[in-house]
Amino acid sequence: MKTKTSYTCSACGHMSPKWIGKCPECEAWNSFDQTVEDFSRVKSHTRVEAKEVKSLTVEAGDMNAKRIPLSMEEANRVLGGGILEGSITLLTGEPGIGKSTLTIQICDQLANLGKKVLYVSGEESQHQIAGRAQRLGINTDKLLFLAETNSETILESIKKSKPDFVVIDSVQVLSSHDIPSTSGSISQVRYAAELFMEFAKTTNTPVLLIGHVTKDGNLAGPRVLEHLVDTVLYLEGDKFHQFRILRSQKNRFGSTNEIGIFEMGEKGLVEVANPSAQFLEGRQAKAIGSAITVTLEGTRPILIEVQALANITPFGYPKRTATGYDTNRMQLLISVLQKYARMNLSNQDVFVNVVGGMKINDPSCDLGVLMAIASSFLQKTIPSDTCYIGEVGLSGEIRTVAQLDKRVKEAKKLGFKKVVTPAQVKDILSAVKGL
Repeated sequence: MKTKTSYTCSACGHMSPKWIGKCPECEAWNSFDQTVEDFSRVKSHTRVEAKEVKSLTVEAGDMNAKRIPLSMEEANRVLGGGILEGSITLLTGEPGIGKSTLTIQICDQLANLGKKVLYVSGEESQHQIAGRAQRLGINTDKLLFLAETNSETILESIKKSKPDFVVIDSVQVLSSHDIPSTSGSISQVRYAAELFMEFAKTTNTPVLLIGHVTKDGNLAGPRVLEHLVDTVLYLEGDKFHQFRILRSQKNRFGSTNEIGIFEMGEKGLVEVANPSAQFLEGRQAKAIGSAITVTLEGTRPILIEVQALANITPFGYPKRTATGYDTNRMQLLISVLQKYARMNLSNQDVFVNVVGGMKINDPSCDLGVLMAIASSFLQKTIPSDTCYIGEVGLSGEIRTVAQLDKRVKEAKKLGFKKVVTPAQVKDILSAVKGL
């Protein structure tokens, strides 16, 4: 058997004839995995015929007719209206975050619609999956199960059973006897993804792949895996908090800005109809170091509470830690406070926490974080009916943010009487009555 050994970077896909410690393309360390290619098989040059070329025009109604809507509106929002026939979706997240729970709930909803669903597991046995389904109150004969890790065997079983929806849990444990490498390697993961992508497109059967993540929270495996699939979904959140956020990193059939918010309960993941009220639940009225701001996730404004703690450091170098917020952005806000507000934070440990396990990247939350830090340092409370919206610049100015009217309306709906925003957008605020 003629083989060729090469090494591929799992972060960017760069190939090298020998193993190297640091990738010259993306500068990732220890990211090269061995790839063995078989050249013993001689490709036959067979004659092929050309296919008919069709018009690109597709009616919008035809696209919607091929979607399978779920009863979970939060999942529909992220998927773009439901599961599209022939699509291949990749769901990933940290261990224990609720990927399998969400997946089996989706399977149950499709089974209740009369769809035949096949759940393929290479990590858990039938008793484990059945026990989880029983805890969630799922009992249907439309949900089939297969415990297998060989890619070809799984494909033949799928073709024989002819399901309407397929779940593969997970793509990193699949392997093929035709590829001389272990499961989870770049070549094995790429081969399995290509195999099920071809099946999904040729049979119009939607496929859901469950993937692992690395210690940094990134999707494990080659970058080509994300390129092959139609949709990449991340289930985020702290497993010690009850909230879970389903976020789309890639979606060929919908927006990537929408998120779905769920609450982990005894019966699985439950949709959160009013996330702003849930995130503010239990907030103290006169808490020092607490401020309310509004982030925009897709088309949905969400009010969140930001807590900060400033305390004199016992060490020579102050510690700065943020949970749910960018630490570098927090350092910028501290520098702005020191220079323009004359607050000496050079000897202060500063900690910032976004309540509820939410992760925010919206620069419009800068003003809320800044006010929470200032409140803790000055030991002064912020009025509980005040909300802060605005991006903070390096010159100490407060800049306007997108869709401010929508954010203000959300704050008004939850009873906030005062919203602090940039001065140059008063014309927008005047359109919102009652503030």
